Amino acid sequence: MQHHDIPGTIVYDGAEAQKGYALNAMCYSFNSAANRDEFKRDEDAYCTKYGLNDEQRAAIRERNVLKLLAAGGNVYYLAKFAGILNLNVQDLGAQQTGMSVEAFKEKLAAAGR
Repeated sequence: MQHHDIPGTIVYDGAEAQKGYALNAMCYSFNSAANRDEFKRDEDAYCTKYGLNDEQRAAIRERNVLKLLAAGGNVYYLAKFAGILNLNVQDLGAQQTGMSVEAFKEKLAAAGR
């Protein structure tokens, strides 16, 4: 059974994967230092190279994780993009929840107790 009614959550399914294919492919390319450097030199040209749509380009420019997720981004691939910005997965989680990074880390620690 598919659950598409989780408030505040984007369910990453086949439709989201198709929507985000170009974005996720671009983020995967950041495994290569040469590709990260190319992106840093000309972000717009790099986005064009991978065929990102306007929504995805805007989210990249804004560095907005929630918009990247809404544009079909998969958090595991987006982590590659976040690395270019010197952000880690906890930084992404904080942005997703609207919490400070420290508050998000405390929430994680409390959940593990």
